[in-house]
Amino acid sequence: MKGWQQFWRQLSLFGLLALVLTGCGKDELSALKPSGPVAAMQYDLMKLSSAIMIGVFLVVMLIFTYVLIRYRKRPGQQGIPKQVEGNHALEILWTVIPFLLLIVMAIPTVTTGFALHKEYPKEEALQVKVTAHQFWWEFEYPDLGVTTAQDLVLPVGKKVQFHVTSADVIHAFWIPALGGKIDTNPGQENKIWLQADKPGIYYGKCAELCGASHALMDFKVEVMDQAAFDKWANAMKGVQSKEPAVALSPGAKQGQEIFNKSCLGCHAIAGKGGKLGPNLTNFADRERVAGILAHTPENVAKWLKDPQKEKPGNNMPNLNLDDAQVKALVEYMSTLSVKEKDQ
Repeated sequence: MKGWQQFWRQLSLFGLLALVLTGCGKDELSALKPSGPVAAMQYDLMKLSSAIMIGVFLVVMLIFTYVLIRYRKRPGQQGIPKQVEGNHALEILWTVIPFLLLIVMAIPTVTTGFALHKEYPKEEALQVKVTAHQFWWEFEYPDLGVTTAQDLVLPVGKKVQFHVTSADVIHAFWIPALGGKIDTNPGQENKIWLQADKPGIYYGKCAELCGASHALMDFKVEVMDQAAFDKWANAMKGVQSKEPAVALSPGAKQGQEIFNKSCLGCHAIAGKGGKLGPNLTNFADRERVAGILAHTPENVAKWLKDPQKEKPGNNMPNLNLDDAQVKALVEYMSTLSVKEKDQ
């Protein structure tokens, strides 16, 4: 097989593969399917700029093709064709057209930028403080007295003013279906507002290379109606204002003792514990372990046995727990549910 034939065969194969892969992914993790006003405004800008770029490309290619055909060298042609220059009309035209296109793009871009930069007070928007860690997310609702991690809960149809920062290195807070990303910088607070117009489950990611497990720094966004959100917030606030409940079963009670001795210094449960690790008040209600693993007893056990294996570079140490201790901890952590406490 000739080299050029092999080249075109490989190019066709990779082209087909790229086309097929464009259909992969999740609807809830796509900036091309906006589910809120911020994402919709940004999507409109993408469509506008793409339409202009495609239009310019097509016009240039048409002119290029015309020139190639119209002024090609013909049989019997001698010397260099007559050179044409100094056409003032054409020079003005190809100067004015790009200028007009830039204005068409600049006006909606600037107006959208001002709209997205607006800051909403607590009377108009739910206030949420976001703190990025290697490699997890902390969410605090200061006006509600609620702190959680990994699962961000929002009311549908209401503006949310985010105050984002970082506890260590630069990360980037991004919920593709709801709006564009914003950097979370240590020692600095950035602000962004978002709104979800459709209830359901969305997903967020870190969009700034932040270490070994950057690709595993995911979080879930659950959008619910206002009544359900108020119920969740009241349940979280009611639990976090009290001491942790005493476990009932022997295995769970043993797990609670291990947790209080080895884990409570970093992880908070209800109104007690540290803030170095994620708040685990509603751990049993989450659908993911460490933001990446399906929430099953087996995966919780895998995480407790060797957290570095599941998420390299994270700050949780290996406690060298034996199988009995892991089993007891898993049983205890399965009781950490505000839904059960609220029923």
